[in-house]
Amino acid sequence: MDNKEFSKLLEIRTKKFAIAIILMSANLPYSIESKVIRNQLTKSGTSIGANYREANRSKSKADFIRKIKICLGEASETVYWLEILIELNWLEKEKFNPILIEANELLALFTSITHNLKLNN
Repeated sequence: MDNKEFSKLLEIRTKKFAIAIILMSANLPYSIESKVIRNQLTKSGTSIGANYREANRSKSKADFIRKIKICLGEASETVYWLEILIELNWLEKEKFNPILIEANELLALFTSITHNLKLNN
């Protein structure tokens, strides 16, 4: 698979992830505390794909690197919020484990991409 195919597949994957996060967030309990976490999770979980799409359309290598680093940070934050929700028992781990697995895989992908960009600079 070449870089162009990989990029397109990762754009599709991050969009699907964003939709899964939105649907999952809609199922969280309603309280003042959960509203804060729901907003944080939805922002970080949807930002991964939005920033990746922007990275693929960046005008310079520096802009691409900056946006990829944002993707990495947002993926890490998303994993954090999912772990919090599971520890609070606001999510059934078995039911939402696929989303947590995907979040960790996206984190690993963006970690690898960031690492490779550093090696090539």
